[in-house]
Amino acid sequence: MKTNQKFIDQVSFAEREQQIAGASKRGAGIMMCLLALLITVFFYTPVSAQRFSKKALSDEELVKKMPGFKNGFATVNGVKLHYVAGGTGKALVLLPGWPETWWSYSKIMPALASKYHVIAIDYRGMGTSDKPAEGYDKKTIAGDIYGLLHQLGYEKAFIAGHDIGAQVAFSVAANHSELVEKLIIMDVPHPDESFAAVLMLPALGTPTDKLDPARPFLWWFAFNQMRGLPEDLLEGRFEMAQKYIFHYLLADDRSIGPFDRAVYANAYNTRDAIRAGNGWYQAFSKDIADYKTYEKLTMPVLGIGGPGYDWLRFTLPNKTTDLKIEKIENSGHFIAEEQPETVIRDILQFLN
Repeated sequence: MKTNQKFIDQVSFAEREQQIAGASKRGAGIMMCLLALLITVFFYTPVSAQRFSKKALSDEELVKKMPGFKNGFATVNGVKLHYVAGGTGKALVLLPGWPETWWSYSKIMPALASKYHVIAIDYRGMGTSDKPAEGYDKKTIAGDIYGLLHQLGYEKAFIAGHDIGAQVAFSVAANHSELVEKLIIMDVPHPDESFAAVLMLPALGTPTDKLDPARPFLWWFAFNQMRGLPEDLLEGRFEMAQKYIFHYLLADDRSIGPFDRAVYANAYNTRDAIRAGNGWYQAFSKDIADYKTYEKLTMPVLGIGGPGYDWLRFTLPNKTTDLKIEKIENSGHFIAEEQPETVIRDILQFLN
């Protein structure tokens, strides 16, 4: 049978026309997606800004929700520090982590204040505390905490911290051991050589949307090392990054509600706040070097871990002599907000 070449040519031409038209549509679709992304990034209005006023998110208004607590400010080492204090008894210092503020302890502060004088501190770079150009290594921040407590009249205190705050708490104990009666480390240890070995790429099969404690992918460790880029991307819209951080690290996203998220987004929305918060991560190399010089802690130490339980169990014995570790079940990383009653119980039992 003879093939009609003219027919073939016509079919081929029609197919090419369809392919070109399809490619044009796909290209237009891609361009529309990119345009939508750019509009989202550059004209994004945070949900927090829509739902809650700046006044409602301020420390002055937040502390009104905490009967018996008051805001305080003190200048230490040339840095103005904000803290919230309440209750009577021995001093119990609470140091928050990233990307949060003192408000992260709001669910546990009233119960703890029935036994102790609770002082939740926004250390340098956090919340309404000053955000200087330098001094974000944990040893320097520990010196701020030491100076603040002495200014408040305390020569002994219980020190507790979560996340970056746990690293600062450990550094207070290592550098000012005479101040620390007991130490509580929540979910994250002080930077050591294991931090330098954090994977840049997730291991094969590692989920990147929800934390697998056995295969963590701590992508923000690298992102926060960048100078300038996070500020350019997130100024005025920190809520975008916060959404992914919280979803990845929470067992139940509802544990941190819309108002709480708005409080934290508001605290980190400025360029200075983003720069300062990232400064805690950019200081990890210095922290690791300092850690190598520390002797073992001699005061009683409690480690409380959610997904960080095994991390604490691996690292804390290397630098402690009197250690107890508790695991928080059914919780993600933000244990004081996800399982507040269990955290209150563990802290009170340890301190009593």
